[in-house]
Amino acid sequence: MCAFLYPDEYLDSTYSIDFDQLYKEGYRGIIFDIDNTLVPHGAPADERAISLFAHLKELGFHCMLLSNNREPRVKMFNDAVHVNYIYKAGKPKPSGYRKAMGILGTDATNTLFVGDQIFTDVCGANLAGIRTILVKPIHPKEEIQIVLKRRLEAIVLLCYRLHRKIVKPKYPSVAKKEDSSIL
Repeated sequence: MCAFLYPDEYLDSTYSIDFDQLYKEGYRGIIFDIDNTLVPHGAPADERAISLFAHLKELGFHCMLLSNNREPRVKMFNDAVHVNYIYKAGKPKPSGYRKAMGILGTDATNTLFVGDQIFTDVCGANLAGIRTILVKPIHPKEEIQIVLKRRLEAIVLLCYRLHRKIVKPKYPSVAKKEDSSIL
């Protein structure tokens, strides 16, 4: 019913993702949301984010920041991590995700998206055909419109968890993790 809103994987943090394994699986491009995915809303890149992007580049990943924010916010974060970025991306429209893949030189089969919101991040990436990893928001302080969306997201996540008990994940690495974890 709402499968376009379901992530392929739901994790506690961007920083708990096994990017080494994803590279071994053939992924070469990663598109990230910034706020509450990599750092708290409005924060500059911290040491953890800088180290993550250094490691991803070392592995051979091409990375992109895809944000609905204005350029000054995105540039402030990017000045420390030095990757490609698209600001005012218009998420959840899939055109921003497709543009990102074009810049990265990847396609939907070898690109994944990491974000913290269902109705913008996950929905748009799913519409573009990209594997999605939803992460829990880093910080609870958010703008009122996002707080309201989070309540609706809670309902979607409940349906997602029920769906996962019935339907096997389409990615083998996700299935292995879910076999040994609690949903």
